[in-house]
Amino acid sequence: MPMTSTDLHSWRKEIRRLARERDAVILAHNYQLPEIQDVADHVGDSLALSRLAARSDARTIVFCGVAFMAETAKILAPDRTVLLPAADAGCSLADAVTAEDVRRWKAEHPGAVVVAYVNTSAEVKAESDLCCTSANAVDVVRSIPDGREVLFLPDQFLGEHVRRATRREGFHVWLGECHVHAGIRPEDVVAQMEQDFEAELFVHPECGCATPTLWLAGTGELPAERVRVLSTSGMLERARTTKAASVLVATETGMLHQLRRANHRTRFSAVNDRAVCPYMKMTTPDVLLESLRTGTTEIHVEADVAARARRAVDAMVAIGSPGRGE
Repeated sequence: MPMTSTDLHSWRKEIRRLARERDAVILAHNYQLPEIQDVADHVGDSLALSRLAARSDARTIVFCGVAFMAETAKILAPDRTVLLPAADAGCSLADAVTAEDVRRWKAEHPGAVVVAYVNTSAEVKAESDLCCTSANAVDVVRSIPDGREVLFLPDQFLGEHVRRATRREGFHVWLGECHVHAGIRPEDVVAQMEQDFEAELFVHPECGCATPTLWLAGTGELPAERVRVLSTSGMLERARTTKAASVLVATETGMLHQLRRANHRTRFSAVNDRAVCPYMKMTTPDVLLESLRTGTTEIHVEADVAARARRAVDAMVAIGSPGRGE
């Protein structure tokens, strides 16, 4: 049952009191429940939040997201206590590849450069040469010398977006996917655009509809001037400046809350309103409250794994295009 306004006020007051008591900074991913986003100190994508956490003076980082995000925060801030309120909050995309998978893949392609999307486990990052975000994946791959094979993982749709943009040979893509983004199909886009042909369209490159949508835009079946493939941070930036009366959004529906906060003039609607990540919604108000009260669940990353994973993240930053996250 939704909280009343009185209950919500009391809950927020208690959350802020406990955060001060624990010397905690609360981070919330864009796909979290609106109540969680509104009470957090910072809302954004996973990498930007982790980097914010590393710069924070807070002793405790409470990451309202999924496991790989909290791991990344721990990698970048090893001296802090990192809490993941929802202990079982996983990720179908991160689960699509293991460290052993990467080792086998590298053995099949000796000398190849491994590029791992930040939506991966610490162990997978540790087996990789470079990390990337959806905002900088193209630039990261372009930084690799021609002639070197590239192993891109784990998202096949982001990988195809990078392949299309770079036209690179010897570019191999792992066949993983986020089950939520994969479920946003091109027919969803076409149906929505037919109903609102004047709308602007924001498409996340992890979506199953990303490549077909760009193809349809190229053929004129969709208005190319209003089709934009954007990371979540890119969507937020565009939302602040768009003059469109309405925007259709192809990503997890939690993103709509931040877009609507950024621009009250434009109507933001989901391309597929069933695109809801159950893992992201596991951090309920009660779960966050319990985490702050009891200190559950603390995230640990083995020192060797963390050091090797950190090198992959730092290598991305050294390219000069750290970008923003997913």
